[in-house]
Amino acid sequence: MRILVVEDEPVLADIVADSLKKEKYSVDVCYDGEEGEYNALSDIYNLIILDVMLPYKDGFEILKSIRENNIKAKVIMLTAKAELEDKLTGLEGGADDYITKPFHIEELLARVNIQLRKKAIKDDNCIEFDDLKLNLKTSNLMCTKSGESIDVGLKEFLLLEEFIRNPNIIISKDQIYDKVWGIDNISDSNNLEAYLSFVRKKIKIIGSRVQIKAYRGLGYKLEVRDEKVI
Repeated sequence: MRILVVEDEPVLADIVADSLKKEKYSVDVCYDGEEGEYNALSDIYNLIILDVMLPYKDGFEILKSIRENNIKAKVIMLTAKAELEDKLTGLEGGADDYITKPFHIEELLARVNIQLRKKAIKDDNCIEFDDLKLNLKTSNLMCTKSGESIDVGLKEFLLLEEFIRNPNIIISKDQIYDKVWGIDNISDSNNLEAYLSFVRKKIKIIGSRVQIKAYRGLGYKLEVRDEKVI
């Protein structure tokens, strides 16, 4: 799961980001409203933690822009303002939750987990990461953005299940062999590379922006492809 933190207090922003990373989330941080809006509109985040009082553009403006552009990411408003009117403004504008400063980091983490869990359990027969959805009963792989789908074989299914259940985490070859081929089953690296190639092709065919990236000497990670043009 990928999270964007938009907060102009660097110390607080970094504490929040570090805490989320310890929970195995992939986190990006922005320190002003303009950069925050630019990143939010990239539509690559599952959840956005959005401060209200920001330089250049406030959180309510960014929230409005997010929803007007049909961005489906969960949004938790984060602010020192505790007035009911401000909370209602955020919630009526499309925010999913609201937390006021000061707060315990454990509370924020709990609220993040609750919001992301709501999305994860909406279909017990499927597991998802970003726009990639795997049906555990039919072995059908779908891109929720393009609407395209394709059936996968047993080994491809086992590989996808392992990666989707552990997104944004580098998984070693040994871990993959244990999960997919079994602890006592000896398989050579070419076998793994062949099946990874099959899976990558199918992910590409259905139009997903997710990729399985190799990290030399470490293993492989399922992540969202960086589509920004520099």
